[in-house]
Amino acid sequence: MGHFLHPFARPAAGPEAFISIVRGEGSTVWDDLGNAYIDALASLWYCNVGHGRREIASAMADQIATLEVFHTFDRFTNPPAEALCDRLAAMAPMEGARVFLTSGGSESVDTAIKLARLAHVMAGQPEKTVVVSRVPSYHGVTYGAMSATGLPLNQAGFGPLVPDVVQVPKDDLDAMDEVLESRAGEVAAIITEPVIGAGGVYPPAPGYLAGLRERCDRHGAFLIFDEVICGFGRLGSWFGALHYGVRPDLLTFAKGATSGYAPLGGVLVGPAVHEPLASDPTFVLRHGYTYSGHPTSCVAALANLALVEEEDLMARAPAIGARLAPGLDALVDGDRVTACRGEAAVWALDFAPAISAVDVREELLTRGVIARPIGTGTLAFCPPLVITDAEIDKVIEAVGASVAAVG
Repeated sequence: MGHFLHPFARPAAGPEAFISIVRGEGSTVWDDLGNAYIDALASLWYCNVGHGRREIASAMADQIATLEVFHTFDRFTNPPAEALCDRLAAMAPMEGARVFLTSGGSESVDTAIKLARLAHVMAGQPEKTVVVSRVPSYHGVTYGAMSATGLPLNQAGFGPLVPDVVQVPKDDLDAMDEVLESRAGEVAAIITEPVIGAGGVYPPAPGYLAGLRERCDRHGAFLIFDEVICGFGRLGSWFGALHYGVRPDLLTFAKGATSGYAPLGGVLVGPAVHEPLASDPTFVLRHGYTYSGHPTSCVAALANLALVEEEDLMARAPAIGARLAPGLDALVDGDRVTACRGEAAVWALDFAPAISAVDVREELLTRGVIARPIGTGTLAFCPPLVITDAEIDKVIEAVGASVAAVG
């Protein structure tokens, strides 16, 4: 066994179990043996602008040569952090947003939960502590984010979870109403992914997200959109909130903000949340991370967002779906492949119990394609927005051959 204890992997696995990726360009990555793979998951749902973008590398190098890092606690700030927050606030799906910066998605979800509860305290409603999330869902692996995640296997063995988190089935507004009524006056926030990602790739039922907005308004709760996967063009708009036309109070982001070139996440904080925090001029927000507002990460984000805009990559998302979805859907036979679903540039296939998604993934690797199994029954696809039509066709062909080999 090597010294690197890998995330979401078997601790007992030896070095032979791992593929060492050493280079990337566009939608392709190469391992240390020279094998090429089409990256059909954008690494881990995040490399929207593709690998090897010199524009981002150069911007980061220039920033490192000028000021690699300085913290933003208390009285300190830096120009890249301020510029990024201005940019994000202008893109936000709510008017008058402010931006809290983190290092990634799990920290962003924890931050949103904390700010939601804290805003109620500052507004004189400390009893509002309950957070309602859904099953299935994926919100991260820190304790707050893990507690909100609707995947029991991700919570197993880690001991007591954060209290006052209640989960209901996805798309079930009646179940949501039961919680809101049984915990009347206690619900701080509802958290939802516009499109469930690592929980299985489930777009929302028609009217569901609007129904959550209406219920939050009626019960005085905040609506949190977890857009760690959906944000920055994945659904064809800057945010899933814009794609579906629903306004959240808090919006978490990460991944596509920098396309993974540097760790960065954050929360768009609407006025309903940030105004109570500023209501007492002596109040100090005792929350933040060492790398909140890291200037080199912020420069990476600014360069990445410029590429998304300049190359019109958001328009590419629905085009990817229009080509990928029919090819995947054609594999649905009710025997081996039971369902195909997705939205814009994020899709999944479901398999019958006799077919393992992990086995299909292994076959895909031999054919030069990387996708991600979710459990043993689902295989997810979330390619870089720069993927070509020819590469999409190769992915579809490889999936079909892999399913046939496993079946």
